[in-house]
Amino acid sequence: MANIEEKVEKLIEKQINDIGYELYDVEYAKEGKNYFLRIFIDNENGIDLDDCEKVNNAITDLLDEADYIKEQYFLEVSSPGIERVIRKDKHLEKSIGKEIEVKLFKKDEQNKKEYKGILKSYNSDNLVIENEEENIISRKDIAQIKEVYNWQ
Repeated sequence: MANIEEKVEKLIEKQINDIGYELYDVEYAKEGKNYFLRIFIDNENGIDLDDCEKVNNAITDLLDEADYIKEQYFLEVSSPGIERVIRKDKHLEKSIGKEIEVKLFKKDEQNKKEYKGILKSYNSDNLVIENEEENIISRKDIAQIKEVYNWQ
């Protein structure tokens, strides 16, 4: 599925940029019997329903012509949200200095499965987050990372 995501990202990124948006992420997933192609967009003013419709209209023909996805699928265009999932290095780069939540596949040596703290740095092997102490987390152990929004 990652290969489809990469192909779609390369195909639509310029078109999305040209109409004033940033392509945040592409996700292709099977849920139950259905396939979903999710396109996450962003810009400095935020995203509303009209933005999603504009991007949907701009990329539909490109996707149909490229025909990368043989199965019938649902196309969804949306904002990555305020507590956005972080999947790529470009997302990590933008999140340095921000609070993140890291969920692990299984408990680590410290018997923890979740960490919250400020992202200090990252490399291809590890993330460094700081809460009461500095934690170095192996990227191969990470199930999910997302930004944390303080709702107060």
